[in-house]
Amino acid sequence: MEGTQTMNRQLACAVDDLAPGESMTLEGDQIALHRAEDGTFFATADSCTHEKWSLGTEGEIEGDELVCPLHMARFELSSGKPLCLPATVMLATYQVEVDGDQVYVLSQ
Repeated sequence: MEGTQTMNRQLACAVDDLAPGESMTLEGDQIALHRAEDGTFFATADSCTHEKWSLGTEGEIEGDELVCPLHMARFELSSGKPLCLPATVMLATYQVEVDGDQVYVLSQ
């Protein structure tokens, strides 16, 4: 079918592997998985859109925002929307599914 895109479902980690307020970079990918302080999981591009810097390894979660510590760019976790300068470009986001005790990221 034209216009139909297949989504890849990648196992990211077990739910208990990522504590609230922490992030990780998925192996072999440019995707970062984040767990907000309330326990909700989000996935974004790993690299800050302002300057190449790993958000999964170095990013900090503050409430519902992801902060790049290099120049303090802030993004909304749920949408990837840049919230302050120097970032002006949206961060790519990915759908996350929790299935039992496993966390999956869906990407194209």
